[in-house]
This record gives sequence, C-alpha cells and structure tokens, in this order.
Amino acid sequence: MGKTGLIRHAFHRMEAEKQAICYYVDLYKTDSLASLVEQLANVVLGSLDTNEEKVIKKITTFFKSLRPLFSFDSLTGVPTFMVDVKPEWAEHSLAEIFSYMEQSGQQCIIAMDEFQSIADYGDRNVEALLRSHIQQLTSVHFIFSGSQRHVLENMFASANRPFYQSTQILNLYEIQEQSYYEFAKEKLSDHGQQLNADAFGYLYQKLAGHTWYVQVLLNCLYESGERLISLDVIDDTLTRIVDENEATFQTFMRLVTPSQAKLLKAIANEKSVQQVLGQSFISQHHLGATSSIRSALKILVEKELVLDAQGAYQVYDRFFALWLQRQ
Repeated sequence: MGKTGLIRHAFHRMEAEKQAICYYVDLYKTDSLASLVEQLANVVLGSLDTNEEKVIKKITTFFKSLRPLFSFDSLTGVPTFMVDVKPEWAEHSLAEIFSYMEQSGQQCIIAMDEFQSIADYGDRNVEALLRSHIQQLTSVHFIFSGSQRHVLENMFASANRPFYQSTQILNLYEIQEQSYYEFAKEKLSDHGQQLNADAFGYLYQKLAGHTWYVQVLLNCLYESGERLISLDVIDDTLTRIVDENEATFQTFMRLVTPSQAKLLKAIANEKSVQQVLGQSFISQHHLGATSSIRSALKILVEKELVLDAQGAYQVYDRFFALWLQRQ
C-alpha cells in the first residue's frame, strides 16, 4: 500500500523542516539481533556529529563494543563507518547505539521496516529486549512497519507480547479513487496524455486500488506515450505486464499443492471472498472437504500468496490474480 514510500516522504518533509533526524532501517534481510544491530549502527554512526574532526574520536571513545571501521569519501572527505557486530556483544552494542542517540541532544526517529522479521530470529527475547530499551528513551522515537499484517497484529495486539499497547496503530488503506485520479490525471496531462475518470476507474477497480500495482500500471502507461489512454490501451498494457511476469507466476504455482492451487484460482476468480469456508463458495468451485480448505488457506496466507484483509481473502499479488483468472 506504499508504506515505505510514505515513511520516506514523511522523513524528507521532517528533515527539510529540521524537526528531527530520521533513520530508515530495513530488517527484511536480517536474521538475528546481531544483524539488526549492524544495520542500525551503519545508518546511525557519525550522523549526529556536525564537527567532522571530532567524529572519529567521539565514536571510538563512545562505542566500546562495536569497533567501527572507518573510511573516507574520496570526493567529500567525509568519514563513513561500517561495523561488524559480534553476536555475543549484540545486546551491549544496541544499548550503546541508543545511548549515543539519546545523549546527542537531538530528536531522532527510527523507522524499522519489515519489523515482523524479528519474530523469526533464533535469538531469545528480542522483542522484550527492544521494548525494555525503547521505553527508557525520551529523544528517540520509533515507527514499526511491515507487510505481514497478521504477524504485526499479533506482536502489537496480543496481551502476552512485550509490545502490547506500546504504540499507536495505523493501518494503510487504498488511496481514495478520486484523489488518486486527480494526481494521475495531472501527471499524465503534463506529459501530453489524456486519462478520463472512467478509464482510471476501470484500472483502479481491476487492481482493487492497491497502490503499488496501480502505480506500476500508471508508470507503464506514462512510458507508452499514448495520447488517449482508453480501456483497450489499459487492457493491452495489463496483458503485457502479466505476460512479462508469467515465469514468476509459474514458480508460485510450483510452490503449492494441487488443492492449494485450486483454492488460489477460486479466490482469484471471485476477486475477494469473505466466506471461504461457506458452502456456496465451496460447492461453486468444487473445493472438497472444509478441513482441507482451512488447512490450504492457512498455508497460502503464511506464504503471502493470499491476503487476509480483515476477513476478506484476496490473492496478494494483483497481477498474479489476473494471471490466475486467465488459466
């Protein structure tokens, strides 16, 4: 739904107005507390010091456990830092980084994207460790975001988890059709292209208003240079996009069992299904036993092939859904 773009846009605005120093940390590729600390250290080190001559001295005296490696930009001469965090020092290093930020005298905001990744760490009690540090900070603020809604909801809405009731929760929904149309119309018009409201409504509904997929399609239409963007032009462009991704979609299908594939196709054809276990849906698509459907649905959601959008199930990838509808 554009969460990363929204965070970066907000950070750009805040830094331009000098409201805070902002850091974006992507946890998608992290697999341990040590790798999380390493990512955090690499974006934070040196950024809070304005006097470059004192940066190295301050960091070497402040961070006892990190032992950062220094290098200098060949063009600007600005020092840069890289760290290699030892697992046994990870907790201590995390405390040092937070202390460094807290003592800087500046307001800091850290966005931890794909925060649900920490649930898969082999380390014990990472959530509790982070929570214990965060609740002590007054100048460092946090945004936790992620694409696996059901995992994040469990982390922040379950009474037995450390982050329970520790944040304000914001769900991102579709950009309203009229607002999105006005934006798209202006950009295309500046490019000498015409997009009327009916045509935009058609593509918006085709992709269920999902920001990323709508934006991809609009980008392709912009690049096409078509003066009048008609329904035929939209359909042809969508077909090309889906065809270009066919190899990926075939790989998706190899990752599921025949019963899971059948359920995927059924959900794609319905576009959105609230009663997946309802007899009407089951009999219409000849899906078999309820217990098998329940098991298949659970696996498809876990694999992020199906999205549970507050009880309405949809194929997560909108282009994949269009491909399934053609099969």
